[in-house]
Amino acid sequence: MHVAILTFEGFNELDSLIALGILNRVSPKLRVSLATPTPQVTSMNGVTLHGHITLEEAAGADAVLVGSGMQTRHIIQDEAMLARLQLDRSRQLIAAQCSGALILARLGLLQDGVACTDLTTAPWLQELGVRPLQTPLHVNGSVATAGGCLASAYLAAWLISRLVGEPAAEAALHYMAPVGEKESYVAHALQVLRQADAGQHAFA
Repeated sequence: MHVAILTFEGFNELDSLIALGILNRVSPKLRVSLATPTPQVTSMNGVTLHGHITLEEAAGADAVLVGSGMQTRHIIQDEAMLARLQLDRSRQLIAAQCSGALILARLGLLQDGVACTDLTTAPWLQELGVRPLQTPLHVNGSVATAGGCLASAYLAAWLISRLVGEPAAEAALHYMAPVGEKESYVAHALQVLRQADAGQHAFA
């Protein structure tokens, strides 16, 4: 199975790379690719990455994670860029981290009208008619959103749980959790995932 992480110019390293690292703990069951609009993109802190696939190729992935960054508000005004994103919630898992929720909103993928995002992005999300939730993770069917950079661990674990199974997600979280806190960290993270999947955060 293939997971594409959409990574744009000015991307937030924590959003794209934490997810990349956690998802790759499930290799070879998951193939994880950075999907970029150009062959190279540079982060908000000057880190340059080489993309693995194009934005168009992400349409063929089993799951797509939309990362955030400093240019997201410009991206959602760029009709040509948005046209390159052929995402389909009926056949893909779709996830968005922080300002990535703006892209999902513009693509019409937030059908329940609520989403998680970071505190800076929240007012911009409201301008698009989507209500920000005060929770780290929200799930609506095949679409999930997370708010706060470190919530990217929840988003990656959600994708693993859906694609491979909860035991694989638990193992990946356990590996990356702080020493001395592994059991409590994993237990809390799994509780967040289960509550979100059960819809308990839908209208928090």
